[in-house]
Amino acid sequence: MYFFYNLFIHLYQVLIKISSLFKPKARLWCIGRRDIFYHLSRTIQKDQPIVWFHCASLGEFEQGRPVIEAFRKQFPDIRILLTFFSPSGYEIRKNYPGADYIFYLPADTGKNASRFIRLVKPSLAVFIKYEYWFNYMRVLKSENIPLVYISAIFRPGQRFFRPWGKWQLSRLKTVSHFFVQNDESAQLLKKAGINQVTVSGDTRFDRVLSISKLKKDFPLIARFCENNPILLAGSTWPPDEELIISLANEKMTDLKVIFAPHEVHPERIKSLIKKIKLSSLKFSEASPENILQAQVLIIDSIGILSHLYQYATIAYIGGGFGTGIHNILEAATFGKPVIFGPNYHKFQEAVDLVNLGGAFSIRTETELHQLIKHLLTNKIQLQKSSETASRYVSEKGGATDIILTFLAKYFPEH
Repeated sequence: MYFFYNLFIHLYQVLIKISSLFKPKARLWCIGRRDIFYHLSRTIQKDQPIVWFHCASLGEFEQGRPVIEAFRKQFPDIRILLTFFSPSGYEIRKNYPGADYIFYLPADTGKNASRFIRLVKPSLAVFIKYEYWFNYMRVLKSENIPLVYISAIFRPGQRFFRPWGKWQLSRLKTVSHFFVQNDESAQLLKKAGINQVTVSGDTRFDRVLSISKLKKDFPLIARFCENNPILLAGSTWPPDEELIISLANEKMTDLKVIFAPHEVHPERIKSLIKKIKLSSLKFSEASPENILQAQVLIIDSIGILSHLYQYATIAYIGGGFGTGIHNILEAATFGKPVIFGPNYHKFQEAVDLVNLGGAFSIRTETELHQLIKHLLTNKIQLQKSSETASRYVSEKGGATDIILTFLAKYFPEH
């Protein structure tokens, strides 16, 4: 099986190079890794210890960010290397000031992994959530470098717990410690013979709590909202938008809609605007004068969505008609009832909030319309759902402190 894994990694590199001829994201993936070992050797300084944090993309970075920043605060003389697998993480956070070095992660071949580890020589590696690169894991183990996973989550159907995944499970057993999100994950690992596990919860709660405390103000958006009920649709995809556009075009009383699509390239924004019958406005073109004329505001920039939920009455989170919903905690921390599509069961916080009444799942346009009308006309229900969402997040914080206390054990002299 290990042979086939390596074959897959090599095949993936060939396919993404072909894709780079047509797809900008694949092109960035390839360009970012061009001459990467030369750049690493020219940049990495070996006069101080290095801790390596790795995440797949932007979402995992935000999940690990509380730990990175808490680590930097406690150990300012230890350098931090941050790597990304995906361009959607690297290109947005390549200038993040909380890390000393930021790079793409070279593809997980045996040669790359050995060369990378020898060059960086990290004192500790911290992988966020689910980045299981088995050659890197093998080399870290062979070099006696501790590897810690944070905010990890496991489910019974994952490959590690299937007969054909035993070799991957054997790699998990080499990990120094797992900090998992829930008891189910811990029990699955322990049943498989992995006992180096702590249930710490999800560091995303710490991240969104910090956002709500240090929220940024956007006067133009506040002017757009004024005293109107606001439906903020964040991280949406076309299937989500079809439902919400229908709702907006219905001209439901004084409801206003803010769209913050998951992708904001010009063609995507242009396609969205074409479908909206009501007066719409791109945020990049907004002014104090024209924003009052719009019924629908479209956020055509990135990096501000997490702060915008403060202006919502109700939040809709996209992805539930695809592979899975995006981050609902950014809205919940501001005390906003959350709505999403049917594919949410892999996300514990979504399951919890639905059961508690702070979130709602819909499948059809009719269900969405009825739910929005119900929440806007039933103020008691709206307030109850809002308080439930806010309380749920506030009670789940604290994972960062648990993890940092453990990581500090690797640096007793600092």
